[in-house]
Amino acid sequence: MITMIAAAAENNALGKDNDLVWHLPDDFRRFKELTIGHHIIMGRKTFESFPKLLSNRVHVVITRNEYYKPEGVVVVHSMDEALKIAKDDPQPFIIGGGEIYKIGMDYTDCIELTRVHGSFEADAFFPEIDPEIWTIEKEELHTADERHKYAFTYFTYKKK
Repeated sequence: MITMIAAAAENNALGKDNDLVWHLPDDFRRFKELTIGHHIIMGRKTFESFPKLLSNRVHVVITRNEYYKPEGVVVVHSMDEALKIAKDDPQPFIIGGGEIYKIGMDYTDCIELTRVHGSFEADAFFPEIDPEIWTIEKEELHTADERHKYAFTYFTYKKK
């Protein structure tokens, strides 16, 4: 089962200048819990936004640059290649950014989306989720609090 995982605002904003525009500790914890022990497939810019490698995950980076070879990651040049690398993982995760989400939508069976309740200025966006193709299996609201400036809802979508 190929799973896409993202946090996107109501206007589908993902981030600006290769960074998130919100800080949601509970969402970071959920991301870690879901992806630990799995392959995480991402674009080069998303990988470069990390301060360091994420522990206990196989980093698969998609890039057009044939000379890109950072330490500790598997570099590929297409989504098909990335998924071949992850073929023995029962649940590889596509983790972004915007272009990789667009490419990955056709490959994905499940979307774990954190919908941040607000609209934000951004330069990277999550693709529209077509209700003809996707159904909401689960949702859980998290209200704003002292650690979370914005309310958000966890949605699990499955392909129909």
